[in-house]
Amino acid sequence: MLGLGDLIVKDVERRQPRAGRLDLLLSDPETLTRYEVEIQLGATDEAHIIRTIEYWDIEKTRYPRYEHVAVLVAEDITSRFLNVISLFNKAIPLIAIQLRALDVGGVLTINATTVLDLARPGTEDEDDAGQATDRGYWVSRGSEASVAVADRVLGLVNEITPGMVLKYNKHYIGLARDGIVDNFVEFRPRREHAIVQFRIPRSDEVSALINDSGADDLAYDKRWGYYRLRMTTKDIDVHRELLLDLIRRASRTPPTDE
Repeated sequence: MLGLGDLIVKDVERRQPRAGRLDLLLSDPETLTRYEVEIQLGATDEAHIIRTIEYWDIEKTRYPRYEHVAVLVAEDITSRFLNVISLFNKAIPLIAIQLRALDVGGVLTINATTVLDLARPGTEDEDDAGQATDRGYWVSRGSEASVAVADRVLGLVNEITPGMVLKYNKHYIGLARDGIVDNFVEFRPRREHAIVQFRIPRSDEVSALINDSGADDLAYDKRWGYYRLRMTTKDIDVHRELLLDLIRRASRTPPTDE
């Protein structure tokens, strides 16, 4: 409902050391991201903003292996406080959501509007010298079968844009041509499958295309701008045409500014 994706509710009213209670702790196990969510009845205020950042910092310190995102939710986020939150957003991964109850034809519904999203970062590890790995690293971290997904999809990539090779990094497998990185498709091998990511702006057309295909899709990665599919080598044959379409679209999407 908040528009953060398909997340797991990790905890509710989570007690904080020497502080109060965090309203919601949400988790995305695929990206190892946790969302510290504070909800305010009525309009947001100084205390709400400070509390949101404080709880985010506590959880980030306690569980450093995860990425952490602070989420501030209120019925009304005035322009004054939106300006203040925007300043924090440059240094802290912070999302502000306005949540309102609406009467639509006699039916009560809740509408969530993201008024401040995460600041767009540079690409994740493209200048991450020293973090380069090799195929063996990913076979041991995932499996031979899941890395084979990257090999097979690379073959499709080269049907669209010849000359691409896999670039093995610590956090993902990307793409490069002639030594120049262009991660319009990325791979994250797991034991039983691989997550294949396509750098495509979110749209109803592409979302419907994936949903209608029956492919095993994950929530859209809003932070980095990727559609994500969970795939095995068998899935590549079944969804070959879908993959070619997504690769073609992704190859035309310019990388985000660094």
